[in-house]
Amino acid sequence: MNGKASPPLTPDGHHVVIGGRRWRATDPAVPAGASARLRAHLMAARRAVAAARRTGDAAAERVARDRVQTAKVALGERGVPWWDQSAEERRARWGEGLRALGS
Repeated sequence: MNGKASPPLTPDGHHVVIGGRRWRATDPAVPAGASARLRAHLMAARRAVAAARRTGDAAAERVARDRVQTAKVALGERGVPWWDQSAEERRARWGEGLRALGS
C-alpha cells in the first residue's frame, strides 16, 4: 500500500468516515489488480479535471469528469450500491468500467 492508514469503516462496512463525513466505501470484492488499475484511472482523470480547469477548457473538463464518474462507479463508490448487487453484477460493473477506461 501507500503507508497510510485506511480510514475507519462504518460497522456495516459500506462507508468510510473521513473528517466526520460518510463516503461510500470501495467494493471489497474488486480484485486487487482491477482496483489498482481503476484507482490509477481515477487519479489520472482527477488530474485531467484540474488541468482543464486551469486552462478553462470546459470540453476537456467534461470528458475528465465523465472518466472520474466511470472509475468511481466501477469501484462501487457511486451508482447502485455494491451491497445491493449480486456477485455477477459486481464483476460486470468493474469489468465494464475497465473496458470503458481502456484497460
